[in-house]
Amino acid sequence: MKKLIVVITVCFTINSLKAQDLDGILLAADDASLLTENYLNPAIVGLMYSMNSGWFTTGKVHKKFGFDLTIGGNLSFVPMSAQTFAFNPGDYEFVSLPNGETRIRTVMSEDDTVTRIDISIPDGDNRFKVASFELPGGIAQDLPLNAVPAPTVQVGFGLPFKTDIKARFVPNLRFDDVEASSIGFGLQHDLTQYFGPMDKLPLNISILGAFSNMKVTTDLSEEELNEDVSTSNGEAEFKMNTWTIQAIGSLDFVLVTVYGSVGYNSGQTTARMKGDYTLRYDVEDSNGNTIGSVEETITNPINLDFEASGMNATLGARLNLGFFKIFADYTFQEYNTASVGIAFSFR
Repeated sequence: MKKLIVVITVCFTINSLKAQDLDGILLAADDASLLTENYLNPAIVGLMYSMNSGWFTTGKVHKKFGFDLTIGGNLSFVPMSAQTFAFNPGDYEFVSLPNGETRIRTVMSEDDTVTRIDISIPDGDNRFKVASFELPGGIAQDLPLNAVPAPTVQVGFGLPFKTDIKARFVPNLRFDDVEASSIGFGLQHDLTQYFGPMDKLPLNISILGAFSNMKVTTDLSEEELNEDVSTSNGEAEFKMNTWTIQAIGSLDFVLVTVYGSVGYNSGQTTARMKGDYTLRYDVEDSNGNTIGSVEETITNPINLDFEASGMNATLGARLNLGFFKIFADYTFQEYNTASVGIAFSFR
């Protein structure tokens, strides 16, 4: 599972970050899903916002058969409040924190200190299955500006009726035992044409709708899991769908374009751990004495859903050097997002 964490955090740049080992969380039984959700939430939410960004750098569409190639990167900044989450003992049945902590670091924390989690599961006859594992600290120090990045490569093509079609596509890629792919499409339609004499001004107004999908799977059967967890057919699967709609306005001059938008973003993500996993516990009596050990097998233990949505506003500027463009913009939303990049555009 550790490679999956890195892939979803940086959208395929798995080798640039340290690995996170979360397999021991399966020992938490029915508490594993809630712990995993709380720990991963800011990375997944941030990635959804990053995936929805960088679709446009002007309100002006191409002439028919014009096209562009855009290479950029989006950085969604994680709020300080999302770097930790509250540990409420009443929310969990079997886990506790031995040092009395009340907050746990998330994957996007700037603090990489691990958190020890103790597990005690009643097993009848005053016996308890016990274990412990270390929940990794954050990876924010290994990321640029404590932000969730998403690189983009996008092409745009001018259609009739003053409409652009946009596409983002990453073919099936493999990183060792990690497989990842991504695809996205968008349509941007010029509205200025309906406003009569306004089409003679440098002002351009358009509307954009875009959708993207990403899927990542990791074969866990060859992974080095926690010493108390093993699998022969384990697989982690991550699917993300995002969409955005934006009303865009721009002032397009020869050397500079100033642009902005207001709109709405939404995203849904599923994270699954599939397969059979063998868990090993010590067995203690009611006095805390170890009296043996036990193994049990669980199937498809993690099944999580994440969502993010909300209004946003973007401000940006683009430098026009003939067909070569340089742009940067900033989007105000739940996880504020910066986008920068270059484009080759031929009208």
